[in-house]
Amino acid sequence: MPVSARTAPSSKLPAERIAPTESAEHAEHRDPHEAPEAADPHAPQDATDRQLQPPERPEPHSSPRSRRAANARALTQALFEELSSLEPGTPEHARVRAALIEVNLPLVRYAAARFRSRNEPMEDVVQVGTIGLINAIDRFDPMRGVQFPTFAMPTVVGEIKRYFRDNVRTVHVPRRLHELWVQVSGAIEDLTVMHGRSPTTSEIADRLKLTEDEVLACLEAGRAYHATSLEAAQEGDGAPGLLDRLGYEDPALTGVEHRDLVRHLLVQLPERERRILLLRYFGNLTQSQISSELGVSQMHVSRLLSRSFARLRSANRLET
Repeated sequence: MPVSARTAPSSKLPAERIAPTESAEHAEHRDPHEAPEAADPHAPQDATDRQLQPPERPEPHSSPRSRRAANARALTQALFEELSSLEPGTPEHARVRAALIEVNLPLVRYAAARFRSRNEPMEDVVQVGTIGLINAIDRFDPMRGVQFPTFAMPTVVGEIKRYFRDNVRTVHVPRRLHELWVQVSGAIEDLTVMHGRSPTTSEIADRLKLTEDEVLACLEAGRAYHATSLEAAQEGDGAPGLLDRLGYEDPALTGVEHRDLVRHLLVQLPERERRILLLRYFGNLTQSQISSELGVSQMHVSRLLSRSFARLRSANRLET
């Protein structure tokens, strides 16, 4: 029976290829308001149906940084819950506390990055911020419903600011000027953005309701972090140090006070005696030359000089 052997496979067609086909007679008698039968979502589809369906849109994924932050917050919360159930001083309590410190070290590095412009080693700033982090962990109460980063950030930043105020400055300034410097620096940033240029001293003073002298004192205090050695080389190759630019000792410096004193005493003498002194000691004339120029005797010139010297000595306020 070769014919039946060739037709046999057609009777074994897959059921899913026949089931979706609806007869014309059934379609004519179906109610038009009748909802069509819902397709089985688990039923297999052929290649044509799969091509007609739109591609699935991938679900949006969060960035790795946000995932790390979320994981750190969840881990911090779990560690605080575990820490609250442990007895302080036990090895388990110390282990969980150390884990909390390690998990939240990125918070310290973030706070320390705000102070990069202070020219201080970043390792030292991070160590100081870690002390603030430890203090925040010891004081934090998870029952208050506050996130730990929100609670810890002011403590960490405050510890770093205290370090700069008390230890970094070799030139100590009054606390009031240091606090005003924070306001002045903020006003400078705001006015720079507002005007598109560096603000003047009067503009800063008007904004903060301060005098210009107070603003200038704050600006000087804000830059007074370190005392520079006079012998330290300046920036640039071959630039002289501060000591080389201070000038040399003037050999005539000691005579400045004497000249000022003589000028003060000469104005107290009569005009003729003052002229004789000027001719004798500033014009380098002899007594005979002075007598010839003034038309008097040399003896009279000598007596006038002696009387002038007596007056100058009596009026000399430096004479002991």
